[in-house]
Amino acid sequence: MLEAANAAVRAGDNEGFLAHCTDDIRWTTVGEGTLQGKQAVRAWMKGAYSVPPQFEVQYMVAEGDRVIAIGTIMGDGPEGKPAELAYSDVWRFRDGKMCELDAFVIGA
Repeated sequence: MLEAANAAVRAGDNEGFLAHCTDDIRWTTVGEGTLQGKQAVRAWMKGAYSVPPQFEVQYMVAEGDRVIAIGTIMGDGPEGKPAELAYSDVWRFRDGKMCELDAFVIGA
């Protein structure tokens, strides 16, 4: 499931990604804020992912209704210059869809 959602993001298919999410998804980027609901995530992705992000999942760990993805992503570094960032996404699933995300992103 998460692999398919990630493939949609890489392809710039935000609606394909959102098809894997519940309507009441809660997306928190730790230290930045929380988006509540699919419409809020859609609006954020429209700007933040106007150019599909470049990221690599190094590994995933699943237990119960949670999947943790660890990897790297290109993002804005100091002075707005592109930089490789490390991330850890903690996803919770409900009824086969992603319903909650806690994303941790730091300089690599």
